Amino acid sequence: MPAGPAGVNGPAMPDDVVELRVHGIAAAGAAQVLDRPNVQQVAGDGSAGFYRPQSRPCCPDADGAGGVTLEAYRWSDLPSGTAVRTLSLLFLLPFMLLNLAVWMRPGNPASDTVVKSLCRVLGLTLTVLYVLAVVGVTLDLVAWQCMSSPACMSGRNWLSWLGGRPTGLRLAVLALVPTAAIGLIWWVSTRPGRSFTAFRPPESRVSGHPLSAVGQWDAEPLVGRLRSIHVAAAFATLDASLLFARAAQGGSATTIGLAAAAGGVLATCVALLCTPPLIDRAPTNRRLDDAARLLRTIAIGLTVAVCAHVLASPTRWQEGGGLPGYGSTLTWLFVAHAGLLAALAAALLWRPNRQSGRPPLLGLGALITATAAASIAVAFSAELVHRVADYLDRTASAPVPQDLVPRPAAAYTWAIYGFFRAALITLVVAGVVVVISRRDRSRAAAAIVARDFPDPPREAAPRLRQVQQAIVRARFSEWLIPLAVVYACLAGLSAANAAVDLLGLYPGETIERYAGVPAGLVDFGIGMGSYLIAATMLSLVIGGIFAYRTAGFRRHVGVLWDLATFWPRAAHPFAPPCYAERAVPELARRITYLVESGNAVLIAGYSHGSVLVTATVLQLPPHVSGRVALLTYNSPLRRFYARLFPAYIDDDLLHDVGDRVGWRWLNLWRDTDPIGGWIFSAHRPDEPLTVTGPAATVDRRLRDPSDVVVPPDDSVPPPIRGHGPLESDEPYIEAARELVGRLGAPMGPGPHPADPPAGR
Repeated sequence: MPAGPAGVNGPAMPDDVVELRVHGIAAAGAAQVLDRPNVQQVAGDGSAGFYRPQSRPCCPDADGAGGVTLEAYRWSDLPSGTAVRTLSLLFLLPFMLLNLAVWMRPGNPASDTVVKSLCRVLGLTLTVLYVLAVVGVTLDLVAWQCMSSPACMSGRNWLSWLGGRPTGLRLAVLALVPTAAIGLIWWVSTRPGRSFTAFRPPESRVSGHPLSAVGQWDAEPLVGRLRSIHVAAAFATLDASLLFARAAQGGSATTIGLAAAAGGVLATCVALLCTPPLIDRAPTNRRLDDAARLLRTIAIGLTVAVCAHVLASPTRWQEGGGLPGYGSTLTWLFVAHAGLLAALAAALLWRPNRQSGRPPLLGLGALITATAAASIAVAFSAELVHRVADYLDRTASAPVPQDLVPRPAAAYTWAIYGFFRAALITLVVAGVVVVISRRDRSRAAAAIVARDFPDPPREAAPRLRQVQQAIVRARFSEWLIPLAVVYACLAGLSAANAAVDLLGLYPGETIERYAGVPAGLVDFGIGMGSYLIAATMLSLVIGGIFAYRTAGFRRHVGVLWDLATFWPRAAHPFAPPCYAERAVPELARRITYLVESGNAVLIAGYSHGSVLVTATVLQLPPHVSGRVALLTYNSPLRRFYARLFPAYIDDDLLHDVGDRVGWRWLNLWRDTDPIGGWIFSAHRPDEPLTVTGPAATVDRRLRDPSDVVVPPDDSVPPPIRGHGPLESDEPYIEAARELVGRLGAPMGPGPHPADPPAGR
């Protein structure tokens, strides 16, 4: 007879253990995770679900080690979805990175509010930049510059129908393009999140640790408020661009009034984002939702009034040069980027209660990611405007080229040069670091190889060198965060350089005059920077297309995507939706069902899957977590997450997870793994333990490869696994058997309960 649900008359002794495997990034499928050829879905849907092996006469072995029931949770389609959706979200990369930055803050209560406010205001400037990039193409290059030039209009029937019209009409008509761009990003930001709305968080918080907020996040109220604020700011930016051009012809009372209203909308948006306690209020606060929607409605109505004013204005427009006010607006925006990044750096570095022994770079991930987001957004915008300007260029056929060639704003040229300079210097520094650090990494790798393979035969020398090189490469990942700090500093300096454009100076002649660098070399760098940005954008598109054709592309393209979309949208509403809003509650619900049905559960999390299961354990009630064991392998929890997300992954969290599962926890790791690592202690041979108590029993280092000589039954030596999964390897099987034994379940195969019905 199966035991009743745990928690009724004390802990129940289950007559089955379910080994629930949670894969890492870009898994090929449930069959690969379960290492069984035939699987069937027992719960979930097409985006994510639970699978079990299907017994067939040809393949009767459907159970795992010790007769446990195997089950896999496949979530790989949650972050991405269809190819069209992935391609559309690839262009939201800056917004995604900016949203990630707010979760990387160090967790200092004295600076949390400041960091959150700065990230949100910086995110608002990225939305403004998005609108200004479209305005630069449609209103500046096309409506203002190209349509004023017969040479530029020649042979372009798609423009000539509007070329002879009044300037106000041209601006008002082409303002529909930025309006459509705002509507597109508005629509994209709402549509992907609908598939997660059915998975609501638990009613009450089980754990008080900050990471538990990920599994209980209800994104819609906060994202809805942020979305309304960003849409309002986007329309106000379009209004300001039109009104600056109108005011340059002589400002009327109507123009001044509309400009004041647009400025008031922008100021209100910034003020709301600078008050996190107000924006982050409970979802039941409908007044705040109504106020945000009212602000958005006012901005949309203001745009209609501004377009009507520009269209109906009788004053003659004096054309020439770029769109009035556009270049200076863009330059001041880049200066604002530099100022916000400097303020963010000061807030992150100011820690009066800094703990001794903590790395000095801990918590700077927010600055690195925010800088990368701003840098990529500026680079993509600059490249878009420059490419359109090149397309419209008719220098060869123009009698007076200087007057008839559409020219992008000089701030974009400074931005491209700054991007190229930051990327080039970072690559040079990375090369120097590779050379300088190689000696220490090689010495450490040689010591590891010598301990793992003492007295090897002579014919194993080539294989030993391969193993040593794998460890050397794996240890270089420790330098990635310092290199990212270097790039962040250079990119922030490039944003500050845009202030030179306020003096009307161009990069080539200015740098030659004050730095002695030939202008030709600077122009070459600008050209190369443009090609580098274009290549980056093209690679994102190609990667998004091939991500659904080959598993290799998906594995590499999906790394950043899956890591970033694990965190809820808390800083930018146009970021992709968070799949943890569904995955964590769904896992917690499934585990609870299995335990209350009389089973014990062994949760096995591979790579990033270990982060998912860690957040899930925090959601389990005590009577469920008491019948759960945890097996993590190739886990980045300590190596990367604890460094990049110190407020959410720390020693308190890890010990809390261990206590919840009764320290039925094993973590397997390898020295050849560039991503995963130990969680509490390395446990290398001849090294003393760095922790005591139950935590000292968690980590188990695996020798990789298992041997360096060819086994008798093979023709090649065992492979170097690195970060590869190991569900079919003997160390994994032994660890699973040990944890099953700790759960008190029978070790031999026996009767298993029927599969639970499909559904959630």
